[in-house]
Amino acid sequence: MKVYRSLEEFTPLENAIVTQGTFDGVHLGHQKILSQLKNLAGMEGGETVLLTFFPHPRMVLQPDDNGLKLLETIDEKIEHLKQIGIDHLLILPFTRDFSRLTAEAFVQQILIDGIGTKVMVVGYDHRFGKNREGSFLELNTLSREFGFRVEEISAEDIDAVTISSTKIRQALVAGDLATANSFLGYSYRVEGKVVHGHKKGAGIGFPTANIHVDAAYKLIPGDGVYAVEVIVGGKRYQAMVNIGSQPTFSERSHAFEAHIFNFSESIYGENIEVVFHYRLRNELRFESIDALRQQLEKDKFEALKLLSNHAK
Repeated sequence: MKVYRSLEEFTPLENAIVTQGTFDGVHLGHQKILSQLKNLAGMEGGETVLLTFFPHPRMVLQPDDNGLKLLETIDEKIEHLKQIGIDHLLILPFTRDFSRLTAEAFVQQILIDGIGTKVMVVGYDHRFGKNREGSFLELNTLSREFGFRVEEISAEDIDAVTISSTKIRQALVAGDLATANSFLGYSYRVEGKVVHGHKKGAGIGFPTANIHVDAAYKLIPGDGVYAVEVIVGGKRYQAMVNIGSQPTFSERSHAFEAHIFNFSESIYGENIEVVFHYRLRNELRFESIDALRQQLEKDKFEALKLLSNHAK
């Protein structure tokens, strides 16, 4: 897959089969669109192009709104799309000036002059151009004017539930990992760097890797205890993760920490990936450290059971 970070880097294609959107998380609905994109390209001897934007439009148009968290960083999205097998990924910088492009200007300057679009594949609710004024009907009208074809994927084709990145974000924030993963079509992942913590876990027999996520816009699942896999140096380990404010300890701080089973290596400063499979429970305040330790033993037993069944 070739990656371009501006329109100037991209040379218009002879037969571009294009789709456009933020594609946050590349969930099952997105995968349906990309599958059709690839099938069309195969039938028509064309090349697939995914047109997306970074930063996310809301980050630019609502800069004071820090509430938007995304399912994937831009680097994670690139890797995900490589695995799916898209030919060209065009990442346009989203700016206020760009947001003012009318629907017609967007079609002419970006889709036609910039990419060479022959077929545009879009979801049933696709919007584009200034203030999202461009609808599917307008895209059809412009396609006749500029000589390309529009292929629509209906809501029914994508999923009876209508999967959306927003619904997945809401599920993750609520700790509803089962719903989020079912909509994604894979287990949610977070990558971060192992940093020094207060070593509270080590003091009670459950040492943890404290994880710092550089991308402030990356969504971390809601507070709670999770059964996960951790990927360290290309190897997978079973583990459990706690996300929360550590209410049992007097020196409380919000933490994202993993206890990796049967693991004793020093990994400070290393990047690790956490793959979220199951939510075990809410974060709780215990009356004593001993009560916390006993609960952690139960959590470990439950996590190992779930992860062992998951691997079968």
